[in-house]
Order: sequence, then C-alpha cells, then structure tokens
Amino acid sequence: MGFPIDRRLGSAGEGERNARQQNRGGATLHELPRPRTQKPTQHRKRALLGEVLATSGALAPADLARAVALQQREDARFGEILLAQGMVTPDQLYQALAQQYHADLVDLRAEPPDVRLIDQLGVEFCIQHAVLPWQHTGGATVLICARPDEFETVRAFMPEDFGQVRLAIAPEIEIQAALIAARRRALSFRAETRVAEGESCRSWQSERNWRRGMIALAGVVVLFLLWPMVAFSLLAGWAAFALIATSGLKTMAVFTYHRSRKQDVAPAAPLLKPPDRPPRFLRLPTVTLLVPLFRESEIAGRLINRLSVLDYPRELLDICLIVEEDDAITQRALDRAELPLWMRRIVVPCGAVRTKPRAMNFALDFARGSIIGVYDAEDAPAPDQIHKVVRRFAERGPSVACLQGVLDFYNSHRNWLARAFTIEYATWFRIVLPGLERMGLAVPLGGTTLFFRRSALEELGGWDAHNVTEDADLGVRLARFGYRTELIDTITREEANCAPLPWIRQRSRWIKGYAMTWAVHMRQPRQLLHDLGLRKFIGVQLLFLGSFSQFLLAPLLWSFWSFALGLPHPFSVMLPGWAVWALFILFALTELMTIAVGIVAVWRPEHRFLVKWVPSLHLYWPLASIAALKASFEILTRPYYWDKTAHGHLHREADLHRVPGWSWKPRRNSAAKRQL
Repeated sequence: MGFPIDRRLGSAGEGERNARQQNRGGATLHELPRPRTQKPTQHRKRALLGEVLATSGALAPADLARAVALQQREDARFGEILLAQGMVTPDQLYQALAQQYHADLVDLRAEPPDVRLIDQLGVEFCIQHAVLPWQHTGGATVLICARPDEFETVRAFMPEDFGQVRLAIAPEIEIQAALIAARRRALSFRAETRVAEGESCRSWQSERNWRRGMIALAGVVVLFLLWPMVAFSLLAGWAAFALIATSGLKTMAVFTYHRSRKQDVAPAAPLLKPPDRPPRFLRLPTVTLLVPLFRESEIAGRLINRLSVLDYPRELLDICLIVEEDDAITQRALDRAELPLWMRRIVVPCGAVRTKPRAMNFALDFARGSIIGVYDAEDAPAPDQIHKVVRRFAERGPSVACLQGVLDFYNSHRNWLARAFTIEYATWFRIVLPGLERMGLAVPLGGTTLFFRRSALEELGGWDAHNVTEDADLGVRLARFGYRTELIDTITREEANCAPLPWIRQRSRWIKGYAMTWAVHMRQPRQLLHDLGLRKFIGVQLLFLGSFSQFLLAPLLWSFWSFALGLPHPFSVMLPGWAVWALFILFALTELMTIAVGIVAVWRPEHRFLVKWVPSLHLYWPLASIAALKASFEILTRPYYWDKTAHGHLHREADLHRVPGWSWKPRRNSAAKRQL
C-alpha cells in the first residue's frame, strides 16, 4: 500500500506552502508540472508483492502474515516493512517489484541518467516522488521509479514532449545518489538559501554591516578614551539592567512553572462540555531522524548502538546519518560500522558554508517521515522517546509544530566543569524552558532532541544555513508564524564538554549565534512586534539581547567587589553609600536565586549528589564571559565559523551505566506489538 497522495505527490496544501514561501523570497520547490491526460497502461491482473516473493521462496509464509498485520496499523510501505524486519534483502525486493510490474530493473551506477530530462522535470520534483527520468528513446521516455505503485499518478505530471512514459525500477537510494550527482550545485545552493533572505543572517558580511560594526566599535573606543567615566557608567548601568532583567525573567519562569505544576496535579474542575481534541493517528507515522556528523572518528559505532535502543517499529524509523562530502574521517568510521537497513547515509556536497543547519536542509528533501527529529552525534535517547513524541503530536492540534525534549549528561561525574554544566542544563531544560513555555513566550530550542511537523518546518524554509545557533533562531521563527513549541517529558543523555578550552569554544558559538539571531530579527522591529505581540517581543529582547549583554559586560559588575575588599575603584568617589549597598543587595539576590533554582533543578535521584556543587557556579560563569569576548570578535571577523565540538574523546562506556535506570543493551524491536 502506498503513502497517501496528499503527502507524497504534492497536495493543494503543499502548493499553498510553496506559494507562501515564494512570496517571502526563499528558495522553493520546483513548480509541479500540470497533469496531462495520458492513456493508462493496460496490465493484466497484477500479483501482490507478497505473493511474488513467497512464490519465489524469498519470503516465508509466517513473515508474510506478520508483514501484512504490521502494515494494517502503520504508515509504512510493504517493502519497507520487509526490509526493516530483515525478511528479504534489497535485491530480492526490487527484483520482485520488477517482476510484479513487468518492468526492467536498472543499474544507475552503470548507466547514469540524461541530465536534460532531470532539468525538464525538476530535481526537487524527482526527489519528492523518488522518480528519475532516465533516457528518451524511440519517442518514449523511461521513468525510473522506486515506488512503482505510484507510477500512474506521477506519470500524469510528465511534460508533453516526454511522449509515451515507460516504467523502470531502481532502489530509492540509487535514484537519490544519481540526482545528487547530476545536480549537486543546485541542491547545495538550495540548502543554503531555503530561508528567506530577510529572515536569514547570510547577508551579515555585507559591506554595510561591516561598516556599521566598525563604526560602533570605534565609537566605544573613542568614548572610553575621551570620557572614560561616562563610558564606564553607561556600560555598567546597562550590565546591571541586563542582570536585573534576565534574573527577573528567570524568576518569573520558575514561579510560572511551579504554579502550573500545582495546577496539573490538582483535581480537575468539572467541565461543562468535553474539550475539543484532534483525532489520533489512525496508524503509526514514519519518523525521520536527522543526525549530522562531522569529523566523528570515535563516535560512529556507539551512535548506532544508542539509536538501536529506540523502541519504535524499524520500518517507521528513517535515520539519516548526514556526512559532509570531504569528511573522510567520518566516512571511514561509518564504513567500518555495519549500518542496519533502517539507517542510511546522506552525503552533502561542499558549498559556500559548512554548518549543521545547511547539512540538515540538504537532507530534509530526502526525508521520508511526516515527523522530523534531530539528534547530535553523542546523543543517547530514551528508548520510548519516539512513541512519546508521536503520541503528543497526535494529541495536539497543528498549531503545536515543535516538541523539545530534555537534555542531560551521562558524564556528570567526570570533573567539576561537567558537574557545573549539568547543573546549568538541569536549570535550563527542567525549570526555565518549561516556565517560558507556560508564560507563552518564544522558546529558544536546544539543537537536539527536537521534533517537528514536517509541513510546518517546510513552510518556514527549514533552518538558516548561515546561523551557528539555528535552533534558537528557528524557535523565534516558529513563534513569528504563530506556531507553538512544547516541552516533552523525555530525556536524551549526551556528553558534557568537560575541558575548559573546548567548553569556551562551544559557548562562544552559542553566544555568537544568540547575538546574530537577535540582530536578524530586529532588522524590522515593528514587524517583529506585529508578528509576536508585546509579551513575546519583550521576551525575545530579554532572552537574546539580555543574555549576550550579561555575559559580555559581567566583568564590569565584578569590579564592584573591590568595594568589599577595600580596593580602589573608579566609582569610589562618585557612588553614594546607598548605591553601593543597592549593588551588593542586587548581587546577593541574584546569587541566592541562582543557587535556589539550581538546587531545585538537581533535586532528583540521579543528580542529587550535585546539590553541594550548586554554590560553585559563581566560579563557572566567568568562562562564559571569556566566551562572550571571543564571540564578539568572531561576529565581526568570522560570523559563519562553526567552532566544532569534538565528541567521544573523553567518553567511557561506564558513564551511561552510572545513570540510574539507564541500559546500554540494545533492545529487541518490540514496538511492532505496541499501539498508540
């Protein structure tokens, strides 16, 4: 049974999304050819695929019955079920399809397609429908399909000068490889420009922006040279305001989160009428997981083991390991690893930039799922995570376009930096982000354990390929388009960056991306205010501009501790006594609030040992200020530079075993027996 035509063959809803994307100025899918009338090919009664395989002896009768039962409750093609469950080999499957449809099986590696035919039909159309116009001969065009049951529908969209269209068959992976080889530049450019230019930071390095940055920097230098006290007063005042604003936002998020939790556990009031709920999925959907990899020599084998524990039907898991074309290190690591049939490698051609969002944009067109998830190379997701995601999307309406899982670390015992990092993550993902969600603010996404409705993701144009914190930027764009992000109670463990220099490099990329995201969305403040509303607009200012300002200007506030130590300070004469006391009270309150929230965040069995380390965070934040200085320099010099975080070098197999309730042993696929 094929996929519904409205998802795979360009429904009216998809046409509207493409039109809106074109109006916004972003890269669009190739315009669908208009359907034409063509006399359908006459076939004698066609045998079922299972019968063909069973007759040839490739498929056991018991496996045939099981595959039929699985297809009745899953949104999976019959052939995908057979392959994922190991019932047949790819060669057996496609030979049976060729026999079933009385078509030729083509080896695209030996006989490449005519590129002119691909251009005439459109490479995006070909990718979307897994077809390839191969050769034109004798007044007819040979159209290679990976899903021959959809041939008659797709054939109606062929150009008139294709003449009679004949069917041939090849594996989808070979069709995709041939399309990438034929039109690598066009696909690479599309991956870099999917987001509309007005919503992207790809014009950041323009001469105008460079001039503005240099003028602002020169102004600050001149101000300090001519009026140092005025400059120090202005920056210190702004730093104090940023500290008050961000601390106030965090405090409000904490109270909102705890108030909402009390309401959740309180007895529900009787309803006058039952709430409106969207219908549940009739069948389990296909979920695509994008896993970008770059220079991962140590992580590939462990990654496959970790993803293998996911307790979701293998035929409904489309795991795409995304690798750069010139990344020989990762390519060799994957060559050594034995990939299961439900994992595949997508090789991204070289382009103008090399970033994680560009790689995911490239892979998005090749994804098969209606739900798109994102994992990082070092992630170890909870086994039931995909089931929870699918269930939540089924329970929510289309306005909920994104689900963010909780991130945690499996090596928090390693050293002090790993412990401090774990405390920070627990505070952010377990307290602050849920509070921001309940307050109705834009939620800055976390980069991994993210799940999207594919339709919404494509409407927004995917990720900004030039933004080094594409996750936070996408969170703002989702809010601007009226979509909601929800936090979901599922945990993904990853490796904490527990060495100072790598930590600073990683944090500088995050801070740089936050600053650039704020600047991009503030190009037109009135439009941003109109899109978000006043509450979310203020939230964006506090989250992005406030965080950047706080990290960058924190050393100015630290200088005031010289009063307590009896050391000289430029403001020692100017500031009255009450102002000094006000600063000390401000510092004390923010420190106490940080400690209190940190203790609440780690008050769980697996992290309770971290409680005694929470007060040491005041020694942890100076590293972020160093990272902010590095980020400020790179904003002017290397805005698109992706400071790579190495994974696996500090990993020990025992780290995951130390997490209570966590098992490394891959589980058998029992998801076929489970239903929503």
